Amino acid sequence: MNTSSDDRDNPTVRRLQEALLLGRRVAGDRLVLDDATLRAALDGSRPLTAGERTALQASPLTARRLRHLVLARRAAQASGPAGAWRGSAGLLRAASSGGDRDLGPVTTDDGWWTLHFIDGQADGWRMVLQLAPQAPFAPALLAALAPVRVLDGTGATLLAGRLDADGECEAPWPFAAAPGAHLQAHGARFAVAPLEGNAR
Repeated sequence: MNTSSDDRDNPTVRRLQEALLLGRRVAGDRLVLDDATLRAALDGSRPLTAGERTALQASPLTARRLRHLVLARRAAQASGPAGAWRGSAGLLRAASSGGDRDLGPVTTDDGWWTLHFIDGQADGWRMVLQLAPQAPFAPALLAALAPVRVLDGTGATLLAGRLDADGECEAPWPFAAAPGAHLQAHGARFAVAPLEGNAR
């Protein structure tokens, strides 16, 4: 089904496309990606390569497996123990992909995390990660002042540190290119994940 970029941002169109993909049957279809690869793509720790994305799109069976993992992950985050959160991924939407001065806050797909970019002019860019207080795992992360990190679409670290009592973590922007340009050039995706070990 051919759609415009505006159509692809329409939730109804996305659901229809998903239903068409998941409902397809392909002779000789098999799982072309293992669960570890799919889970890494979901939490943003290792985005799918171009070849893997092509294989996923050509395999309805693998797409259905991915959908199952997505639903299981959402259920675990919503009803499981608060400490069960393993990461959240987000996409730089078309509305956020203009010039860097126009780069507004970007939010993970689950709605629990927001990235804010602050242009300090001569002092350079800063970024602030903000945890939604209604997130099911927020009480546990706030009580622990949990260490977290933000990754770009290639897995490079954008921010690493501990949440403060308000559920925020702030750091200087680490790259020479401004945030909008960098994110667009590195997959237009980002992920928030637990930071293993200690963070300053």
